[in-house]
Amino acid sequence: MNSLIKSILKKESIEILDSKIIMSSNLSSAFGCTCEKIELENGKILVIKAQKIENESHYLSIYYEGKSIQDMHKKFPDFFPKVYYLKNNFFIMDWIYHNNLKDENSEQDLAYKLSKMHSIKNLQFGYHYNTPIGGLEQPSKFDKSWINFFRNNRLLMIMNKINNTNPLPLEMNLGLEKIINNLEKFIPESNCASLIHGDLWSGNILYNNGKLAGLIDPSISFSNNELDLASLIFLNAVSPNFINEYKKYIKIENGFEERVGIYKLYYALLNAHLWNRSYIIETEKIIKFYNK
Repeated sequence: MNSLIKSILKKESIEILDSKIIMSSNLSSAFGCTCEKIELENGKILVIKAQKIENESHYLSIYYEGKSIQDMHKKFPDFFPKVYYLKNNFFIMDWIYHNNLKDENSEQDLAYKLSKMHSIKNLQFGYHYNTPIGGLEQPSKFDKSWINFFRNNRLLMIMNKINNTNPLPLEMNLGLEKIINNLEKFIPESNCASLIHGDLWSGNILYNNGKLAGLIDPSISFSNNELDLASLIFLNAVSPNFINEYKKYIKIENGFEERVGIYKLYYALLNAHLWNRSYIIETEKIIKFYNK
């Protein structure tokens, strides 16, 4: 078991841990956070996520991830795990059994359940607290304008993060600035915000024998639902037919294919900043396409 998790469990008295831990295995470690699957002697299987606190001002992404899962579980208990314990820098939740086996009906199941989530609406864009994505704090102050929210709290935010650490080439920055400053030319204003997952890639979508077993690691907000669709497409989490399945439940306005790249741009920048600088290549392609 990870030493951080060990030290936390020694200090805490947690009701759900009502039996001896007989097995633990690491699921992931990134951004100062660690995630472990544990099995108790009484048969319970749980997941513990913990974060190293570096200083008082350090963003507690794990806390807000746990809080986000709690919010989603209240609305969708059939496909978000239950959080049993949440405190500062760690939480404990249900393990969702999955074998990652998909079949011809898997994406229909995902499309249906995603449409249920997107059917929850709000008059403004944002969320009640800043939500994490890859350990990064996403500003989520409510805004009546989708274009302003996406411009200021998503594209400008990640552009500034990158340029404060490992700046983009000058030509790319100029092209990105042009897109951001003229965003209303590329995406329409939205009248109503949808509840979205915000971080949909294959690792956060759990299948079991062809059915959607659950969704994890949300980066929730009330946003344009097309942001979730762009994430799925950009990160190759679905087949080209998925959009047709989704359209059976929620209408997509004309022109989606032309504007989806603007939403992909956010995920390209995120991945370049958080994971792999090679995503700069994809970022550059998108910037050039919208600066023709």
